[in-house]
Amino acid sequence: MNFIIRKGEKKDMPSVLKLINELAIFEKEPKAVEVSITDLENHGFGIAPLFKTFVAEKNKEIVGMALFYPRYSTWKGPTIHLEDLIVAKEMRGLNIGTALYKKVLTYAYKKNVRRVEWVVLDWNTPAINFYKKSGAIVLRDWDTAQITRKEIANYLK
Repeated sequence: MNFIIRKGEKKDMPSVLKLINELAIFEKEPKAVEVSITDLENHGFGIAPLFKTFVAEKNKEIVGMALFYPRYSTWKGPTIHLEDLIVAKEMRGLNIGTALYKKVLTYAYKKNVRRVEWVVLDWNTPAINFYKKSGAIVLRDWDTAQITRKEIANYLK
């Protein structure tokens, strides 16, 4: 293993945003990213951080990241939502994603959360197989619902 996994720092956010944009392209949503480096810095490292990150570093370059945050389940209690786990395209196949995933799960276990959850696209078969192999259950009978700021404003009129 010639990479390290460490806690993300404010100075890493330009690289994190680069990975987020790479993921958006992979997920066929290249224009969907609205967050900025400043947003990531302020939201992740302000007085009340909204998320945490672990980054994978190889040769002093950020080549992967996991971004997650606490949630609360009315059924389970404390949980963690893994928002994104991203490895740079040219670094895939080196077990970096596995190392980041294990780091998040270790963090969750130490924090005594009762569930870690995330969303995976139904066409991303390699990711689905990876998660299933780890013991994760991929729920096929639940649909994700979202409403954007614009639709919220329209609804509240």
